[in-house]
Amino acid sequence: MRAIVISRPGGPEVLELRDVPRPDPAPGQVLVRIHATAVNRADLLQRAGRYPAPPGAPADIPGLEFAGDVAALGRGVTGWTPGDRVFGIASGGTYAEYAAVHEGALAAIPPSLDWASAAAVPEAFITAHDALITQAGLQGGESVLIHAVGSGVGLAAVQIARWRNASAYGTTRTATKLEAAARLGMSDGVLVGEDLAVVTEAVDRWTGGRGVSVVLDLVGGAYVPAGIAALAPLGRLILVGTVAGHRAEIRLDHLLRKRATLRGTVLRSRTDAEKAAATAAFVRDVVPALADGRMRATVDRILPLRDAGRAHQIVAADENTGKVVLAVA
Repeated sequence: MRAIVISRPGGPEVLELRDVPRPDPAPGQVLVRIHATAVNRADLLQRAGRYPAPPGAPADIPGLEFAGDVAALGRGVTGWTPGDRVFGIASGGTYAEYAAVHEGALAAIPPSLDWASAAAVPEAFITAHDALITQAGLQGGESVLIHAVGSGVGLAAVQIARWRNASAYGTTRTATKLEAAARLGMSDGVLVGEDLAVVTEAVDRWTGGRGVSVVLDLVGGAYVPAGIAALAPLGRLILVGTVAGHRAEIRLDHLLRKRATLRGTVLRSRTDAEKAAATAAFVRDVVPALADGRMRATVDRILPLRDAGRAHQIVAADENTGKVVLAVA
């Protein structure tokens, strides 16, 4: 099969299109013929040698999500049939024509979604739903602040908050990304530069000084203390990304006074059972809304698999609003 291989740690130029052996599905796995995948920042870190694949995942083929059809079943798999249209998350290896995936990480693609749109869904919507609903317990009438609201996860989170009848606010560095989030239901947003004091000022204005119920932080670094400052009493901050840095200095007295929760989360390193549970919750809540148009994927652009290096450059430069999709077959 054809696959994008990380030839050595480095920049986008180390991604090479090669012929490699096709995987065989192990017991409990499904072999998926991939039609499209999408680029995530974790892929860039893996390419640079800073985020190795977990045990059992291909060490040199990136990719965390896919849309395709079932090609073969491993021993003991009963819930899927060859030819089924499926999408989902993987621990790696989806920049390829085939991937072997745990059966519990698959979901049926609604007929209304084409391959590119389906490929742009799993990592963004499962991450956002798991963080906001499963972990933060976002309720109707509450409010959420989303840092990097124009990212794939951010735009998914706006729609999930709207589905939950919660108010969504956002931060970004680009006006066009605020506009995209507003079209999907964001109540208001603010452009940020180096001075994050504008975040606290905006949240005070939006909430009448109460603060937000939940902060979804996809950025990390200095955004963490800014997020804590924006929380209401009993607020919850869910940290998903660290593109702004792995370190932050926070005021512990702010956490104590607000009785706030600070929680980190990641999907990739979870067990198969944990990923299956997150996928099942996604199937229950999100897939019906994707099927009838209440939620939708945001595809920034579609590139052929051979242009994976260019796709990485686009994501690294933050040029995209939503997902950059790679067409595989």
